[in-house]
Amino acid sequence: MKISRPFIHSVLAFAIVMLFVQCNKKNNTTEKSAETPAAQATSISGKLPIAYVNIDSLLQKYNYAKDLNESLLRRAENSRANVNEKGRQLEKEMAEFQRKYQNNAFLSQERLQQEQQRLMKKQQELQEYIQRLEDENMREQQKMLSQMNDSIINFIHEYNKDKKYEAILNNASTLYIDPSYDITNEIVDLLNKRYVKK
Repeated sequence: MKISRPFIHSVLAFAIVMLFVQCNKKNNTTEKSAETPAAQATSISGKLPIAYVNIDSLLQKYNYAKDLNESLLRRAENSRANVNEKGRQLEKEMAEFQRKYQNNAFLSQERLQQEQQRLMKKQQELQEYIQRLEDENMREQQKMLSQMNDSIINFIHEYNKDKKYEAILNNASTLYIDPSYDITNEIVDLLNKRYVKK
């Protein structure tokens, strides 16, 4: 069971992309002002009333995302260490069983079968343990991602009350955006200012 940094980074990036899609949908359903789109477009320094956030930069710089990533890596490493220890113990017992079998050390066929069944049961329990750990880790990961998504979505809504953007996009789902529309550093700075490490 190996969870790599790129995997966790990909999961975080996907979660952020999804949250911006949700955020944009919510923004589109909110009430529009009485101004026409043309008037709004020129009201912000002659630029369109849009902005975007670079997802990769957000994940690399947002302290909560970094702490989340470290927490998930620690959890995965602990799980892997537990599984490896149990696996080594089972391997030892199976090697001992093989040695006894080759040396005819079992007193009876019944005793041989009992030991085989015990080892098979232990192997099945290890597989169930691995599955249980993976399920727990996945649930914890989903819970933490959901908390981070909520944190960012709520912040974006709060942030946009003053900024009045018509859309805040993410760069992951666009082919090109003029870099002057990038508000990533501002968002990250403000998010980090309000984030308190637990």
